[in-house]
Amino acid sequence: MKTIKIAPSILSADFSKMGEEVRSLEQNGADVVHCDVMDGVFVNNITFGIKMVEDIRKTTSLPLDCHLMIVHPEKYVERFAKAGADIITVHWEACQDNLKEVLQLIKSTGVKCGAVINPDTPVEKIKDVIPLCDMVLVMSVFPGFGGQKFISSALDKLRELRAIIDESGKDIDLEIDGGVTKENVAEIKRAGANVIVAGSAVFKAENRAEMIKALKDA
Repeated sequence: MKTIKIAPSILSADFSKMGEEVRSLEQNGADVVHCDVMDGVFVNNITFGIKMVEDIRKTTSLPLDCHLMIVHPEKYVERFAKAGADIITVHWEACQDNLKEVLQLIKSTGVKCGAVINPDTPVEKIKDVIPLCDMVLVMSVFPGFGGQKFISSALDKLRELRAIIDESGKDIDLEIDGGVTKENVAEIKRAGANVIVAGSAVFKAENRAEMIKALKDA
């Protein structure tokens, strides 16, 4: 089994003190910082962009996992890489005609790449590009807002993807994002996910260190 990594989503952080929030994640045992970038076009919300990633990079040595929920991500890949992203993930839904090329572009910048699918997109849509990926991300809510309820059909996708990844023999992380809690995380991990995105669960916890440990150990 691959190492479990907890990747709190800063979408749930207090933006007025983002530096402190990110440092808190590092001090409390997080493995990755998940950065949800939304443009108000691909999803019905606007969060933050390149400048935020650049400034977060100055505050932490943790890997920055930049999840681009934007149209035409190829226009911005190089700038996010330069800003300090360690991995950039893009949606099949935003790159239906050029996903392979966008993933190759990400890798050409020297950072890791990943493909993302929404809850209503079948695994089949990204099967051909999985060997190019360093990570595959399954959305277990429809992207746009934090705090949503976990969509259980994501578990079947995780199992399907874990089988494909294991069969490939490649070192590919399998990430889940949306509605993760300490109550459902054990089942999520059993289905094959090893990178766990949790926003509200971590940032609203009375004790973040205990919550991150609970998510990791469940």
